[in-house]
Amino acid sequence: MEEMAQEYDLLIIGGGPGGLAAAIYGGRAKLNTLVINKGAIGGLVTTTREIVNYPGYINVTGPDLMKDFKAHAESFGVEFLKDEVVEVDFSQEEKFIRTKKKKEFLAKAVILACGSEPRLLDIPGERRLRGSGVAYCATCDAECFEGEDVVVIGSGDQAIEEGMYVTKFAKKVTVIVLHDEGVLDCNKVSAEKALAHKKMEFLWNSTIEEVVGGEEVEGVKIKNIKTGDSKTIECKGVFFWVGMVPSTRFIKNVGIDTDNRGYILTNEMMETSIDGIYAVGDNRVKYLRQIVSAAGDGATAAVAAERYIDEVKEFNNNINNSDKKVLLVFFDPKVAKNLEFLSMVEQVNGKLNAKFNMVKIDVSTKKNLFKKYGVAAVPAIVAIDHGNVLEKMDAVLDELTVMNTLGGI
Repeated sequence: MEEMAQEYDLLIIGGGPGGLAAAIYGGRAKLNTLVINKGAIGGLVTTTREIVNYPGYINVTGPDLMKDFKAHAESFGVEFLKDEVVEVDFSQEEKFIRTKKKKEFLAKAVILACGSEPRLLDIPGERRLRGSGVAYCATCDAECFEGEDVVVIGSGDQAIEEGMYVTKFAKKVTVIVLHDEGVLDCNKVSAEKALAHKKMEFLWNSTIEEVVGGEEVEGVKIKNIKTGDSKTIECKGVFFWVGMVPSTRFIKNVGIDTDNRGYILTNEMMETSIDGIYAVGDNRVKYLRQIVSAAGDGATAAVAAERYIDEVKEFNNNINNSDKKVLLVFFDPKVAKNLEFLSMVEQVNGKLNAKFNMVKIDVSTKKNLFKKYGVAAVPAIVAIDHGNVLEKMDAVLDELTVMNTLGGI
């Protein structure tokens, strides 16, 4: 017998800081919430041994910080599932999700918090020797190179900070840098520490051409971009930290707008181009990719999702199932004329013997319905019957026009 899809209010794909923060806010709002994460809870944060810039934690490891995040979410009843999402269908009101282990779910709203993953250079030898000296995670693999020479590719925050962690085990760490001498892409504090580190050396104006080796890494071929000269450096390990790519392949053809790199486009409420679908953290287009900004994204998305779920519930209960025609009155409570308009429409409906069930929609808190009906300006009226739009009037203030229009429906 085929197992029925499990239903949740909020389903979060990804258990990094953005997903966990969303889970905390979702659980706190008493939404039935599930987090699906294919790897370790915390995502890439769990590979960071030292975090010194998260508010409230002077010094904490990535695993410990994410453990606190998860415990906080669990205190609100949030459920967790270790699995990988492989298929989604967001075309209907209820969102469908299928995992690699063939579990199926339906959710009223979904938050995409699937993060990003290391970018591959796809140079000769990189894929072939992955796991045999080619690495992308210092905390996972640094111990494998105890007393050995190691090469680091990249000069951003991740490359330099993780490279310094590798020095705890390696005999020497050589950093390949594309820029002129002294120029690193990381923050100033890390740059100063790295440049002064006795076990770190730097090759400037250089790029990697090939990872050399038979069964295991034996060295790397480096090219100086100014002189054009190439040379091979002997090493047992090479760590690639040359940027990240979003883990969004599974949503490629579902209608969600992304940029040309695959990062998801959202607005300030973390809404994507599909109603009820939100994106947070490193898989969305954003300026700052840090734990604290991902957590902020998660909180925003969960609150927005809660309001969306409430709006859909209200719509289904009070509008689609109404025994009368329904009059949606969109207004802004901060504008006096909007409130006058609201009162006038109530009076008109009374003169029409309460022909309509009136639903007042405050556009400052219920933006999804505002967008759903294409309302251009408030105050506005939308008359519907079992979900079908009968009449729409934007920014109408004239009582006689309202009376004649509604009376003729």
